[in-house]
Amino acid sequence: MASDLSVWRVRPEPGPLVAPTGSGVLDGETVAVKDLFAVAGERVGAGNPAWLAAAPVEEEHADAVARLLAAGAAVAGLAQTEEFAYSLTGANAHHGTPPNPRAPGRISGGSTSGPATAVAAGQASVALGTDTGGSVRVPAAYQGLWGIRPTHGAVPAGGLLPLAPSFDTVGWLARDVGTLARLGEVLLPADSAPLPDGAPLVVSDALLDLATPEVRDAVGQLARAAGAQPIDWAPEPAWLAAFQTLQAAEAWAVHGAWLADRMDTLGPAVRGRFERARSIGAAEAEAARADVARARARIRDRLGERVLVLPSTATVAPRPEEAEAAREATMLLTCVAGLGGLPAVSVPVTTAGGLPAGACLVGPAGSDRALLALAGRVAE
Repeated sequence: MASDLSVWRVRPEPGPLVAPTGSGVLDGETVAVKDLFAVAGERVGAGNPAWLAAAPVEEEHADAVARLLAAGAAVAGLAQTEEFAYSLTGANAHHGTPPNPRAPGRISGGSTSGPATAVAAGQASVALGTDTGGSVRVPAAYQGLWGIRPTHGAVPAGGLLPLAPSFDTVGWLARDVGTLARLGEVLLPADSAPLPDGAPLVVSDALLDLATPEVRDAVGQLARAAGAQPIDWAPEPAWLAAFQTLQAAEAWAVHGAWLADRMDTLGPAVRGRFERARSIGAAEAEAARADVARARARIRDRLGERVLVLPSTATVAPRPEEAEAAREATMLLTCVAGLGGLPAVSVPVTTAGGLPAGACLVGPAGSDRALLALAGRVAE
């Protein structure tokens, strides 16, 4: 897999691609960087060969990359992403789908697919990625990894190629919660809303029911063991529609000028999403923005100081032919944190059939460090 172009776009051997610039809590860690972040001396490829060919060589590291290097980590290489991070399957029409070491024959999950596979395969100790609609939480669940989507805006996004700024977050994955938390020490600010002692965990049968029985049972077992109390929280499809519409409108605002006469450079699935994005008018986009603002207020009010436990994904890692069918149900789950701008930690669980899945802990905005600590306790 070392030379597998579905996993790595740039990975020198022997490495690393970039040596640490300092020493600290990340000494000895190696980072697979999603190919959306600026790394000095390299181009940002964004999973699209035409974009890569036109991209300038970066002069500075992205903010998150610079912080990790200063804390002692090395950049192992640039790992593949789906085109412009606009998908959740892991499949890239140009480079293929990274393998899933924990579930062979099943998809890896995207769009932080290459970095996640690199970590699951032991080729890097941590993955630096992004999560807009679930792009850290989905591959974490499918590959048995820990992953975090921080509070929106908590981690600086300088030097990151955006997709939809209202939802984009810098996230990361690791094989254990201790490593995940050490990256948090470097990347996260102090909590602005620390969880109170004994912050109650809550779980919704309606949200659990969005998952297949094997995932529901695994997540429900963790929730019960953690003492989560039932809450009435039904999925609201209108929220997902607002999320997807605003995401699409922003994606076209970011990339439309470049893509307008280059749509043929995109794979079919991502091209279909950008075609929809191109069709969204100003009035539809503004209506979606207003709906998102209302949903965010409602979600934050409903959650309060509690922590919601729900499935990270609706299924275990699907086989390739099942991937798109699983996407909508999964996004009904992942959009809760995305709409709320809330931190979410995906905790690995195992189904009765032995496949990896994820239990997601969603906490109040600004509780990221406390949520990481709680996730570690819940998983003990």
